[in-house]
Amino acid sequence: MSTPPRLRPFSQVDVFTTTPYRGNPVAVVRDAVGLGAEQMAAFARWTNLSETTFLLPPSPEGAAAGADYRLRIFTPAGELPFAGHPTLGSCHAWLAAGGTPRIAGTVVQECGIGLVPLRRSPTTDLTDLPDDATSSPGGRLAFAAPDLLADEPVDLSTLTAITRALGLEARDVVDHRFLDNGPGWCVLLLGSAEKVLALDPDFTGLGDLAIGVVGPYTALGDGRYDGPDGAAVEVRGYALDMGIPEDPVTGSLNAVVAQWLQPDGLLPAEYVASQGTALGRAGRVHVRRAVGDDGRADTVWVGGDAVTCIDGTVLL
Repeated sequence: MSTPPRLRPFSQVDVFTTTPYRGNPVAVVRDAVGLGAEQMAAFARWTNLSETTFLLPPSPEGAAAGADYRLRIFTPAGELPFAGHPTLGSCHAWLAAGGTPRIAGTVVQECGIGLVPLRRSPTTDLTDLPDDATSSPGGRLAFAAPDLLADEPVDLSTLTAITRALGLEARDVVDHRFLDNGPGWCVLLLGSAEKVLALDPDFTGLGDLAIGVVGPYTALGDGRYDGPDGAAVEVRGYALDMGIPEDPVTGSLNAVVAQWLQPDGLLPAEYVASQGTALGRAGRVHVRRAVGDDGRADTVWVGGDAVTCIDGTVLL
C-alpha cells in the first residue's frame, strides 16, 4: 500500500571521498514511512544512480536487537539486501540529520541481510572508539563486513564468459572466486593494477553477472604501495544485473575482496583500495581487519569518507 506524495527530507551523499563529485553518490530519502516498494523502485529508476536508499524505523525484531534504523536499498533494476556505499552514505545522512545511536560509539543498521554495525572515528583507527565517536564531527564511517553467504571458485563456463567479455586470456587471471555478501560477486584477481585499468569490457558479453576485478600496485615495503594515495590495489566493479554497467566505488565488492585476500596474506591487515579511476573518480576505500566484538573472529571493517552534496526535500 502506498501513500499520496508529500515533501520528504532528502540528501545526496558522495561516498568514499572527501571531495564532492569524486566518489560514488547515493540518494537518501530520510523519511520513507508510508512508501510502498513500487514507489521506492520507481524513484530509484528516476534518480538513475547506482543506489537509492530509504530510511525507516527499525522493525520490532530489529529494534529488540538494537537497530537504530532500517534501510531499504534499490538499484535501477531492483532491491538489494545489502550494499556498502549506500550503507555508509545513509548512515552519514542519518547522523547529519541528528540521528542518535542507542549504543554510544556504534550505529546499528537493519537491512535485508540482517544487522550491520557501523562505527565512526576521527582517525584511521576503526576500533576501540570513544563512547561519543558516532556523534563527533567529521571522521570516517566504517561498516563491519557481513559474513559471506558463498565462497567458492567461479565455475569454468562462467569464468570463460567473463574473461572473454573483459578481453582477457586465461593466463591473465591469477585467481578467482564467487563471493556473496548479499550481492553475489564473481571476482577475478589479475597480476597488476595496470591490467585492471586497461580493461575495456564488452558489456554485451557480461549478461546478468556482477563482476569484480582487482589487481595490486607495487609494494614498496613497510606496508607502503605505489598506488594513488598509497593504494594497495585497484578495483573495478561491473553490475549489469543491478542496472549498473560500471560502479564508481563499491563497498560490498571491496568487503569480499578483503575477506578473500587478507587471510592468505595477499593483502595486509590494513590498506587502501582505489576505485573509480577509469571513470574519472578518485574513490578511496579504507579496509582494516581487526578482532571482532566477540573477541574471537576477525572482522573486516570497510571505511570511507562521505560528504553531503544535496540537502533538501523531495516530493514523493
